[in-house]
Amino acid sequence: MQLRYAFRLYPDPGQQRALAKAFGCARVVFNDAVRAREDARKAQQPFPKIGELSTSLITQAKQTASRSWLGEVSAVVLQQSLRDVETAYRNFFASLKGTRKGPRIGPPRFKSRKDARQSIRFTANARWSVTDSGRLNLPKIGPVKVKWSRTLPATPTSVTVIKDAAGRFFASFVIDTDPAADAARMPSSDRTVGIDLGLTHFAVLSDGTKIDSPRFLRRAEKKLKRAQRELSRKQKGSRNREKARLKVARAHAQVTDARREFHHQLSTRLISENQGIAVEDLAVRALARTKLAKSVHDAGWSQFVHMLEYKAVRYGRTLVKIGRFTPTSQVCSQCGAKDGPKPLHVRTWTCAACGAVHDRDHNAAKNVKAAAGLAVTACGAQVGPGLVLAQRDEAGSHGFPPEPRAA
Repeated sequence: MQLRYAFRLYPDPGQQRALAKAFGCARVVFNDAVRAREDARKAQQPFPKIGELSTSLITQAKQTASRSWLGEVSAVVLQQSLRDVETAYRNFFASLKGTRKGPRIGPPRFKSRKDARQSIRFTANARWSVTDSGRLNLPKIGPVKVKWSRTLPATPTSVTVIKDAAGRFFASFVIDTDPAADAARMPSSDRTVGIDLGLTHFAVLSDGTKIDSPRFLRRAEKKLKRAQRELSRKQKGSRNREKARLKVARAHAQVTDARREFHHQLSTRLISENQGIAVEDLAVRALARTKLAKSVHDAGWSQFVHMLEYKAVRYGRTLVKIGRFTPTSQVCSQCGAKDGPKPLHVRTWTCAACGAVHDRDHNAAKNVKAAAGLAVTACGAQVGPGLVLAQRDEAGSHGFPPEPRAA
């Protein structure tokens, strides 16, 4: 399994200029490759191969006066930019054929120096290394200071240097991990839990635990509005406008980082404490088109579920995603009677069949857990959408055992 480990970089002014030059050269090669393919398409000619593009856009271009500065950066950076073009076109054609999962994507577009994110990638051929003093030594850039927040579990296969909209630099390492070793490090557990995601509380567990929603965007909204107002008053193209833009970007980066840290801590805790986790497959994109759009984006359910997915694979846990049309809020978790839809302001309700009083979210979490155990066939194959992962001690997963219902 491949994972990414990101660390903050602190390049000095000279290294920042070298990185800016590398970003620009990689961007130029990317745009030249896209333009070459677009010209071939308009002329109804076959697309040039990546080897032909490498010869014409890198090797021969370095010998011309207009592109001689391409020789001032590592050749691996330029080659990886061509690889990115190849991957982008491959994904585009796969999306057209319907063989690629997810929404439809368009063809590659030209990159701009004003893009919020700039990146370059170094593979093992670039001979980058980590010095004895802990600096990241990059070819034609030099040893860059790194803030190591943790140790790397294995030798990285590549490193990507990223500059975000807030002007921060990061080094992202690709690590090949051993799932068996990761699963052995995780404490054994026979607990299962159902999770109901919401806005009043970020998550309510089937055992009754309620996790409050931090609402990072709502809490920083006043600061963001002030920074955005200052940005709108600055003259376009001025230095003061660039300073104001960085201030807005840093404010948004603080919100994003705080939300991601919250998701990481909560997902790691749930994975370590439970062998099986059930969660509802929410239609986040549809909810983001309603009047609750800002709160939905602030919660970040998709990012949280994605963390649960890859951590479950890494640590040998089971994650079951039940269908979004399962009536978890309409069914009594005690007797199974369906009581019909209820408006959002109804937080507690009494079952008309058995008289049980339910907290809306807690009842939904218990129904999510029960549905995860029922949504399997006799052969163990899942009926509803979602991924069922093999547990640590068996070859196939049979879901969660359903809880006994009261008569």
